[in-house]
Amino acid sequence: MRLSELKNAGRMPTLPLSIELADAAGPGQLQLLSLLRVLPGQRYVGAAVWRGRPVLAKLLVGSSAARHFQRELQGVRLLAEQGLTTPLLLADGLQDGEGGWLLFEFLEGAQSLAEAWAAVEAMPPLADEQQAVLAEALGAIAQMHAKGLWQEDLHLDNLMRQGDTLYLIDGGGICVEQAGKPLSRNRVLENLGVFFAQLPSNLEPVTEELLVHYLLSNGEHALPLEALQKQVRKVRAWRLKDFLGKVGRDCTLFSVVRGAFGLRAIRREEAPTLLPVLAQVDGLMGQGQMYKAGASATVARVDVAGRPLVIKRYNIKGFAHWLRRFWRPSRAWHAWCEGNRLAFLGIATPKPLAILERRFFWLRSRAYLVTEHLSGPDLIEHLAPYVDSGEVPEPELLALERLFGDLIRERISHGDFKGRNLFWQGGRWVLIDLDSMCQHGSLSSFAPAFARDRARFMRNWPADSALYRVIDQRLPKRIDTDL
Repeated sequence: MRLSELKNAGRMPTLPLSIELADAAGPGQLQLLSLLRVLPGQRYVGAAVWRGRPVLAKLLVGSSAARHFQRELQGVRLLAEQGLTTPLLLADGLQDGEGGWLLFEFLEGAQSLAEAWAAVEAMPPLADEQQAVLAEALGAIAQMHAKGLWQEDLHLDNLMRQGDTLYLIDGGGICVEQAGKPLSRNRVLENLGVFFAQLPSNLEPVTEELLVHYLLSNGEHALPLEALQKQVRKVRAWRLKDFLGKVGRDCTLFSVVRGAFGLRAIRREEAPTLLPVLAQVDGLMGQGQMYKAGASATVARVDVAGRPLVIKRYNIKGFAHWLRRFWRPSRAWHAWCEGNRLAFLGIATPKPLAILERRFFWLRSRAYLVTEHLSGPDLIEHLAPYVDSGEVPEPELLALERLFGDLIRERISHGDFKGRNLFWQGGRWVLIDLDSMCQHGSLSSFAPAFARDRARFMRNWPADSALYRVIDQRLPKRIDTDL
């Protein structure tokens, strides 16, 4: 295949794939074995073999190929010239009418810091394991800033660890202010804001403690905590808005199809498994374990290739109900958005996997939401042994405090905070049934909603029980007006 033909290969070209390239040594065949990242018609990044050597290939095609190639090449050279650790560029080229390519040494057995973080993210905030990952990242960022560079698209996936060595990757996002001289304070604050905004919100109170790891490697500027936090909040709000815009459109993260007769959105990595599920969703629910068979909603557990999933079907109770529902987003769509919102914010909820809306000439009817299955006990069951004694284990109480703190910080109300909608799993309380969830834009609207949530939550137990008194003492009773 010629490189230029790759732009028509779509998101999932058939692999392995042979592509004709040429470097200083002459023409050759690149064997593309797997793909790590794809921007259809523009960029294909994956593991390959070039002249008998394993490489990481970045292939740039389409009308913007030359511009992206030059930016990638400049970034890679800046990192190398400033003595920063980055994979060795083995070959590169740009050919008119074809596209560009950059071939890097392949880091066998390397792990991104994003993968390392995923393994410790569920731990209590700033556990030693979390601090080790973030300290490594902040040290590398500080070294880059000390050389006058910054990573525009700064995230943990752009830091690769192989053994004891940490590599900076993705030259396309590397920018320079004045090579070899420390980055200005304003640029440092902006770039650190991008980094901290990608961490769970529950780490915000320990930003100052984490910042120490940066200052140990680059103490050029005094970094006002208040200015940094302001930048973090600004970037975080933008990132959340950008992410929620993606849950309903076809992109790298989600496979989305819209039409007059339906809407289907699936996490892209789940598509091969879930497409057959959605094609026969009612039949599978009928064969599964029924959790709820109500007039407005039906919930069932189904097993797909040995993996338990939960499907919630939002029913239409009759013609009058349909008249109220057909013209507005379905409850499944709302729960899909809110589940993705919580996941993005680091608040525990079953991972939303797919949504299906049935439509007739755009008019909505039944809708379905597919999520991961929870295996732990719900709140009522888990705390039942402590109703009379009130001797709840401290981890459970701390987890409740963290959950309420997270919801308050993000100004999120649940809308139906009964005990059956919280599950204990992996040392965290996990929220389900997000049909009425809302993230409020102002304190004035959030405060009464929080009061209703708290009151409903406390009604899970008799007011004269020891458990009620213990939890009532531990949970916040009012909203801090400084939020």
